[in-house]
This record gives sequence, structure tokens and C-alpha cells, in this order.
Amino acid sequence: MPAYIVFTREKTRNQVEYDEYKSSVRATLVGHSAKLLALGGNYEVLEGAATEGVFLMEFPSYDEAAAWYSSPAYRALSVHRWESSDHRCVIFEGV
Repeated sequence: MPAYIVFTREKTRNQVEYDEYKSSVRATLVGHSAKLLALGGNYEVLEGAATEGVFLMEFPSYDEAAAWYSSPAYRALSVHRWESSDHRCVIFEGV
């Protein structure tokens, strides 16, 4: 059953640091069966708090999505995200 990870960027505090994260995140997907479904682009918040961006990835399973998020490569890079911006991240199973 497929699984998805969705990130919403709520506020950027340091654009230089965020750009470092953004330019390197694809490299952390090497060796993981991920499909990038949405990377920014046009969006509209219909309910809830404002957001600066939405990003969606698909994985073959929940365990594979969790494995990428917990991988040493992504964990090392995610420090740049934490230092630069406020995000929400959710992993969920599809149907």
C-alpha cells in the first residue's frame, strides 16, 4: 500500500539556510523508491493557517517512507530545515 509524506512550510526564518536544504534534499532520496508528486507550485489554503509551500512525496509503503525520513542522509540535512524554517511533516498511508 503506498504511503505519502507531505511537508508544509509555514515560515522561512533564514532563506540562505533554507536554500541549502532545498538544493540538497533530492540527493537524500538516492536508494529510496520515492516519487516527487508536488514541489511547491500554485496552491491555495482553503482552511487553517497560512503556509508558504506544500511538498508531497509518494513511497511504495509506510515503512519505506519512514525509512527515508529516518535515514542518516536526510537526518543530517534536515538540520538546515530546522534552522531555517518552520514546517509540518506528516507520513500517512494511502488506499
